Order: sequence, then structure tokens, then C-alpha cells
Amino acid sequence: MKNNTSEPPGRQTGLKLARRTSVINLPKDSQIATAISPAMHAPVVVPVSGEVVYHSVEAMVHSDRPVLPVHCLRPSTIVSTAKWFLRQFPGEVMYAVKTNPDPRVLRYLAHAGVKHFDVASIVEVKQVADTLPDAKMYFMHPVKSREAIASAYFEYGVRDFSLDSHEELNKILEVTHGATDLNLYVRLAMANENAAFSLAGKFGVSMEDAPALILAARAASAKLGICFHVGSQCMDPQAYGRAVQHVVDLLDKTGVKLDILDIGGGFPSIYPGLMPPALPSYMKAIKKTLKSHPQLSACKIVCEPGRALVAEGGSVVVRVELRKGNMLYINDGTYGSLFDAGHPGFVYPVKAIRPEGQGKEKLSPEVAEFGFFGPTCDSLDTMKGPFHLPKDIAEGDWIEIGQLGSYGATMRTNFNGFYSDATVEVADKPLLSIFGVN
Repeated sequence: MKNNTSEPPGRQTGLKLARRTSVINLPKDSQIATAISPAMHAPVVVPVSGEVVYHSVEAMVHSDRPVLPVHCLRPSTIVSTAKWFLRQFPGEVMYAVKTNPDPRVLRYLAHAGVKHFDVASIVEVKQVADTLPDAKMYFMHPVKSREAIASAYFEYGVRDFSLDSHEELNKILEVTHGATDLNLYVRLAMANENAAFSLAGKFGVSMEDAPALILAARAASAKLGICFHVGSQCMDPQAYGRAVQHVVDLLDKTGVKLDILDIGGGFPSIYPGLMPPALPSYMKAIKKTLKSHPQLSACKIVCEPGRALVAEGGSVVVRVELRKGNMLYINDGTYGSLFDAGHPGFVYPVKAIRPEGQGKEKLSPEVAEFGFFGPTCDSLDTMKGPFHLPKDIAEGDWIEIGQLGSYGATMRTNFNGFYSDATVEVADKPLLSIFGVN
């Protein structure tokens, strides 16, 4: 990703220091070499990727004193999370690229063993193809332009497409000239009552209309798939079992042979005040459901995690520009990386950082509740929180906002001229972890 901002202060100095520091590699099975400098505030260069890695987010702030928001990626966290999914899920793990399409994130996942990628636009198709030429891509957006279908099929070799209407099925067949090597996935509409974000309503064929579409897709497919989505940040592991039961009912009704069952995403991460059940309970529920339906024994099983794979693997560092009471004006907001903290009202874990040498006392151990205003002129650029921070936080302090490896950097806009794509890698642990790694 090209950096459109100037180098953060101190970055070039850090690179020079890195050449003189010793490097400690993680165990080989991690496949990602992070490094720790004996000088805790100095960045080091990773021998595998060549990227600069800071010992911690706090070390980056001490070293660089960034004036713009900085996105911090945790390679080892993303790799270990991906490996957990690959071990625990009873099928193929397909990363939902929209969650975070940063080429570095794609490479971390590939290092961990993820080979399948859910793409939703021709731009994402190109991003994956350019970064990971051997990756298998699935075009899982149910509504695509003819140009996108043609480019994906003829230029990038994509053969897997989702759809939720006869019109989309006909469009795919027309654009590919009646290709006989298509793997077509019929997307079903599912209730999302147990999800933080409902994805019901926009996509998915109804249970009443699904049989005819399934039969038509079966006739046109080399391999037939059925897919669904139980909603983003699903809080109920049993939601997958209920959705699979609908699939089985449709198979019984139509009598078709199903080749692929894609149970979608929805796997949750952890946020303050939003504690989902343990992730192993989701895997247990899915395995139990699949075992109870012999009709699915010959099917390839696929899932599409996004948030749960990468949320913990990223955070954003912002600076406080002004304090008014318990509202903090920060240099990122809902038009930047903090969209979900706005209207959806997500509360993220936060950590205040006040480097030494600023002429201020250390931050108070006492905390208070704060809200945020973003940098734009729009009053909608508001994040009510509450975010728990030291009661004496002030202008010039920095805040690390966690769980933004997903739906953070990918949501940025240039509105009002406020934008930063400054990105660094860090070797510390996330502020919160559903995997218990912090």
C-alpha cells in the first residue's frame, strides 16, 4: 500500500538504528519473523519481510510522536488466529477480503496457510491476484456488473460465483458464454436476529423462491453450492445450525446433489460490553450440525471469516487535539477508521499513551468515561463510547484504539481532507483477545 503521507517523525532515524540492533526471531512454526530491539523504543527491521517492526504501539509513539493517525498491524496475532481457524474449522477457511484488503494482511494469512479468498469486487480480485498469484478466489457478491464478471472469469480465472436471483444467474451465463466450468452458489436469505449487524434484507433468495433457483443453478453448474450469512458479529453459535437445517430442508425438497456448503462469516470478535460465547463453542455447534445431517457428508464445507480473523491484528493510534469536558477531539473519526464507533455505536478497547519528556506528569491511574469527536466539520463525526481513559487525558496525548484490524483502515475516506494511510507493524499483543493471547 503506497503511503500518501509524509514519513512519521523519527521514522528514518529508526531505520538507521535498526541496522545496529540484534534481532530475535519467533519460533519457526510462526512463519512470520517479528523482532524485538534491546532498545525498547527503537524499531527494528524484520529479516523476512523487510518491514520495520516496533516492539509495541507505545514504543512507536515514543519513537515517532506521530501527528497523523497510524494503523498498527500485528503479524503474529493474525497468523496465530488464522492457524486456529484452520485447525478448528471442519473445512476450507475463506478470508473475507473486504474486512481488510491490505496486501500485508493478505500475506500474513497466506503465511498461516489460508489459500481461499472471498472477493466482492473486481478491485478485490485484482488485489488478491497481484499479492497472492496462487490464491483461489470466490466472487461471493450476489450482484455483480457484467464487466466485473467478464474480467474475473476471463482475465483472472475465477470460476466460483454467488447469486440470489434468476436474473443474476442468466447474467453470469451470458457473460461467460454459457461456460460449463462454473461453480455457482445460491445465496439464501437468513434471519439475523442474533447478530450485531443484520445482513438480512439486501441479499438472499427467500425460502419460498429458493427451490426453483437451486434447480436452475444446478443445471448450469459444474459444482453447485449454497451459501448464507447469519449476520456480522453473530452472538449465537446455534444460528449456524438453524441455517444449515434450512439448507437440508431445501435439499430434501428439491432432491438436488449439493457439492459445496458455504456457511458464510459472522464469527465474532470481542469488544468492551460485547462479549460473545467462546469461539470453540461455534466450532462445536457447526461440527455437531454437520454430523447430524448425512446429506452433507459428501459436501465440501467452507466458511468466510473476516472480523474474527483480523480484528485483533490491528489498532489505530490517534492524537488528542482538544478536550472539552469529557469529549475528546481526536484526529481520526467516523469518516476514517472509526466508522463502526459512530452510527453502529461499537465501543472499542482503548489505551492512553503519554510519552516521557512532554512536560506533563504521568497519566492518572483513575479513569473516566469519554466520548470522541472526529476531525471533520460534520457533527455526525461523533463516537459516544463510553471509552474509559485516564481522567487527566489532555491535548497532545495519544490513544491506541484496538480491534481495528477489521473494518478500520478499509473504511477510510478523504472527506474534508483528513486521511492517513501511515501503517507500521508492532510485536506486542492486542488490547483484547477472544483467543486469550493478551
